[in-house]
Amino acid sequence: MPKAIVRAKKIGGSLMVTIPKEIVEEESIRENQLVEIEVKRKRKDFFGALKGIGPFTKEDEFDTHA
Repeated sequence: MPKAIVRAKKIGGSLMVTIPKEIVEEESIRENQLVEIEVKRKRKDFFGALKGIGPFTKEDEFDTHA
Protein backbone atom coordinates (compact mmCIF):
# COMPACT_ATOMS: atom_id res chain seq x y z
CA MET A 1 0.00 0.00 0.00
CA PRO A 2 1.60 3.30 -1.08
CA LYS A 3 2.19 5.95 1.58
CA ALA A 4 2.80 9.68 1.43
CA ILE A 5 3.17 12.48 3.94
CA VAL A 6 1.06 15.47 2.92
CA ARG A 7 0.14 18.77 4.55
CA ALA A 8 -3.50 19.50 5.40
CA LYS A 9 -4.80 22.82 4.04
CA LYS A 10 -7.84 24.73 5.23
CA ILE A 11 -10.60 25.22 2.63
CA GLY A 12 -13.63 26.98 4.11
CA GLY A 13 -14.40 25.17 7.36
CA SER A 14 -12.80 21.89 6.23
CA LEU A 15 -9.28 20.56 5.85
CA MET A 16 -8.09 19.16 2.54
CA VAL A 17 -5.19 16.89 1.60
CA THR A 18 -4.02 16.06 -1.90
CA ILE A 19 -2.99 12.68 -3.23
CA PRO A 20 0.42 12.87 -4.92
CA LYS A 21 0.46 12.26 -8.67
CA GLU A 22 2.68 9.18 -8.30
CA ILE A 23 0.10 7.48 -6.08
CA VAL A 24 -2.79 8.53 -8.33
CA GLU A 25 -1.04 6.92 -11.28
CA GLU A 26 0.13 3.83 -9.39
CA GLU A 27 -3.36 3.15 -8.02
CA SER A 28 -5.18 4.29 -11.20
CA ILE A 29 -7.38 6.66 -9.19
CA ARG A 30 -9.93 8.58 -11.24
CA GLU A 31 -11.86 11.77 -10.50
CA ASN A 32 -15.05 11.18 -8.43
CA GLN A 33 -13.88 7.67 -7.51
CA LEU A 34 -14.35 6.71 -3.85
CA VAL A 35 -11.10 6.03 -2.02
CA GLU A 36 -10.41 4.95 1.54
CA ILE A 37 -7.78 6.80 3.56
CA GLU A 38 -6.17 6.08 6.92
CA VAL A 39 -5.27 9.15 8.95
CA LYS A 40 -2.24 9.20 11.25
CA ARG A 41 -0.68 12.35 12.62
CA LYS A 42 2.98 12.68 11.76
CA ARG A 43 5.12 13.01 14.85
CA LYS A 44 7.63 15.81 14.73
CA ASP A 45 11.20 14.67 14.81
CA PHE A 46 14.08 16.96 15.41
CA PHE A 47 16.42 15.49 12.83
CA GLY A 48 18.43 18.42 11.53
CA ALA A 49 17.36 20.68 14.41
CA LEU A 50 20.97 21.28 15.35
CA LYS A 51 21.99 22.19 11.81
CA GLY A 52 24.76 24.74 11.80
CA ILE A 53 26.48 23.45 14.92
CA GLY A 54 29.99 22.51 13.95
CA PRO A 55 31.68 19.16 14.57
CA PHE A 56 32.72 18.17 18.08
CA THR A 57 36.23 19.13 19.09
CA LYS A 58 38.64 17.60 21.59
CA GLU A 59 37.54 20.27 24.11
CA ASP A 60 33.92 19.07 23.78
CA GLU A 61 34.76 15.58 25.07
CA PHE A 62 34.16 14.72 28.71
CA ASP A 63 37.25 13.87 30.72
CA THR A 64 36.53 10.27 31.73
CA HIS A 65 40.12 9.40 32.57
CA ALA A 66 40.47 10.74 36.10
